[in-house]
Amino acid sequence: MKGFESKIGYFFGDKSLLSLALTHSSYANESKYSKEHNERLEFLGDSVLSIIVSKYLFENYPDMPEGELSKTRASLVCENSLSVFAKEIGLGDVLLLGKGEDQNGGRSRNSILADAFEAVIAAMYLDGGIYPAESFVLKFITKQMENYQQHPSFVDYKTELQEIIQQNKEERVQYVLVEESGPAHDKFFSVEVHLNSNVIGRGQGKSKKIAEQMAAKEALELMGE
Repeated sequence: MKGFESKIGYFFGDKSLLSLALTHSSYANESKYSKEHNERLEFLGDSVLSIIVSKYLFENYPDMPEGELSKTRASLVCENSLSVFAKEIGLGDVLLLGKGEDQNGGRSRNSILADAFEAVIAAMYLDGGIYPAESFVLKFITKQMENYQQHPSFVDYKTELQEIIQQNKEERVQYVLVEESGPAHDKFFSVEVHLNSNVIGRGQGKSKKIAEQMAAKEALELMGE
């Protein structure tokens, strides 16, 4: 249990919450002593996860319309995404599964992993409040959001802007960091995109990449693209 807590970066005051989060219904059904399992925690974790991701998107993507916010959140909290996050922390290795479920590959089944991941979030929330749960979730979400080229919910605004500018070989685009604020673990960046010496867009975000994308997006909008 301590090894898993080290992996997730959080040590529970109430160890029974973590134990419950890791208990699948198949294990509880076979147990002679307890019928408790993680489905109720999964229910709570789903809501906690949703508010954390919604808040992150709302604060860091001020130009993103409501429809795109909803689609992006859905892609981040879907079963496939959560199961990938779960595998990163070795969640399948520590699950308590019934013998049949274990033998049938339950430790690598996406639905079981995603549900357990939500249950762990809920356990963390109940044990320590929203801040440790948020810190845990954002480790995965921020990394996922930075990869614009491979994320289906995003247009790569920088590439789109570059393709337009390249039509005139004399023009040059440059991204300039104009401000960096906040503590080391919670930085905020402001970037300008310059066309030759003229500012054509500004953007902000939790990373330089996000800020640059937002600056390119504004530039495209101002150009009528």
